[in-house]
Amino acid sequence: MAFSGWPEEALDFYDGLAADNTKVYWTEHKAIYAEKILGPMTELTEELAADFGEPKIFRPYRDVRFSPDKTPYKTHIGAVVGGTRYVQLSAEGLAAGAGLWQLSPEQLARYRAAVAGDRLGAELEDIIAAIEKAGHTVHGHGVLKSAPRGYPPDHPRIGLLRYKGLTAWRQWPVEPWLETASAKDRLVSFFRTGLPLTTWLTDHADR
Repeated sequence: MAFSGWPEEALDFYDGLAADNTKVYWTEHKAIYAEKILGPMTELTEELAADFGEPKIFRPYRDVRFSPDKTPYKTHIGAVVGGTRYVQLSAEGLAAGAGLWQLSPEQLARYRAAVAGDRLGAELEDIIAAIEKAGHTVHGHGVLKSAPRGYPPDHPRIGLLRYKGLTAWRQWPVEPWLETASAKDRLVSFFRTGLPLTTWLTDHADR
């Protein structure tokens, strides 16, 4: 079947799960999750795969081994598409990301060397400015409090150098279009806008 959006029952499911994050609630409503949430996400990511790469939908169970929060279930469904793009549905609406959330030590070394260079660093700044002009945000992750070792604290791109990951992000609140196929159109537009960022990161950090 073709993706046609998420019905209101999907959002109601997550509202209920936020209030009662227990195995009892999950078991009683698991069919709704499978049909109204996982089903549409599967259809959506399979359609996105043609242009953006292989999808992977994350499991709904939280890893609570090292967390003080022992609630067993995630209050959203998330999927990675092509390794550098992310889709998420929750009671708050639809969200999407594009980039590399957490760079490995090897990736991080390559990323910082590229950022520090005059040509590639300026190119990344221009890419970020264009994404922000389109109405999206760009976040750095794992931000260091000071300059990374080997780089001067007064470097003109010290902010970018302090990041351990870089992602464009967009959050859409719940609107009627979420129940229609046009939800996919918004994601496609965002991913295309973020393509220069994912390409830059792939070429210069993930090569």
